[in-house]
Amino acid sequence: MMFPKKVKFRKWHTMRRNPKPTKLATRGITVAFGSHGLKATTHARVRSNQIESARKVIARALGKTGKQWIRIFPDKPYTQKPPEVKLGKGKGDPQGYEVEVWPGRVMFEVDGVADALAVQTLIKAAKKLPLTAKVVTR
Repeated sequence: MMFPKKVKFRKWHTMRRNPKPTKLATRGITVAFGSHGLKATTHARVRSNQIESARKVIARALGKTGKQWIRIFPDKPYTQKPPEVKLGKGKGDPQGYEVEVWPGRVMFEVDGVADALAVQTLIKAAKKLPLTAKVVTR
């Protein structure tokens, strides 16, 4: 699973969850490395284990001929309190890392395989993520 080697702060602010975000991604919005990419159409916080499961789906489908790029990295820690704990007593312990993905962000890219296989693989990977996404080409 992906996580940073070192973080400056153990716990981050949670920030607001906007049900209808008006913010769009400004960086990483074009297919830069491969021929096909998976672009987010909704906002979500993607955890490292979800990125890993999507990566495994892509790696299995591409085999040894194809190449893949992961364009997102989970660097934000998220916390969780244990079950059946009363309110108060501070913030929970860090549980893992996540990345905030805004609409328009290209998350995965593939190259070196046929167009039909690339599209089918990226659709499978999108089902592992907590957002809706579409396949884009260069």
